[in-house]
Amino acid sequence: MSDYDIRKAVNDNYSLRGRVFQKIREDILSGKYKEHEELKEVAIGEELGVSRTPVREAFRQLELEGLIQIIPNKGAYVTGITAKDVKDIYMIRSLLEGLCARMATEKITKEQLEEMEENIYLAEFHAGKGHMDQMAELDNRFHDILYEACDSKMLEHLLRDFHQYVLRVRQKTLSTNTRGRASNKEHRQIMEAMKAKDAEKAEQLANKHMINAYDNMVKNGLFEIYGEEAAEETKDKAVETGKKESGKAENKKGK
Repeated sequence: MSDYDIRKAVNDNYSLRGRVFQKIREDILSGKYKEHEELKEVAIGEELGVSRTPVREAFRQLELEGLIQIIPNKGAYVTGITAKDVKDIYMIRSLLEGLCARMATEKITKEQLEEMEENIYLAEFHAGKGHMDQMAELDNRFHDILYEACDSKMLEHLLRDFHQYVLRVRQKTLSTNTRGRASNKEHRQIMEAMKAKDAEKAEQLANKHMINAYDNMVKNGLFEIYGEEAAEETKDKAVETGKKESGKAENKKGK
């Protein structure tokens, strides 16, 4: 049995079932469990130091999130997150992050703005030193401050879940100094718009920040990380280009 005992991690914020769910979800999203791998109740229960009941309950919740599939009389199998899921998440998240920035502009406190500004200065310092792990941590904290400042528990919950889903790929693709610096520069622009109480501009900048983050992921190995071929996206673009060229040709014939 593993030395890890999840019972020790239980506090007033989460039930035992919730903690088991969070731990298994984290392991799926981090890549510990691979796509199509079977999850065994007994083995996971022993690893976490719990009975099969909270594991079984966690499986049901994970199935609702689309992270596993439970096949009757066979078992529970990982479906996980695909590169397409990451793209979908970022397209949705770009809109929600923009909404969050708009709302936060009206709600953010002086203390939160000060922490946000300090976060950006620290990120600049660590970028100059090449401390990429610290920059990743500060990037996460910037978004935490933004989510807290919007003063909407529903929106904060959604954004935190999306953030967690793509943590694995973010850690890998944010580890380049170039994107780290660019991301922090975008954080500063969002903060300045919020300080100026320009909610519309803050929304636009936060939306664009997410699009830029996704574009960077594609350039820095998104498909390789998820074991998928970039050829699919290239193929889609080629088909779209072919349609456009065909349309142009038809127009010329018509003339």
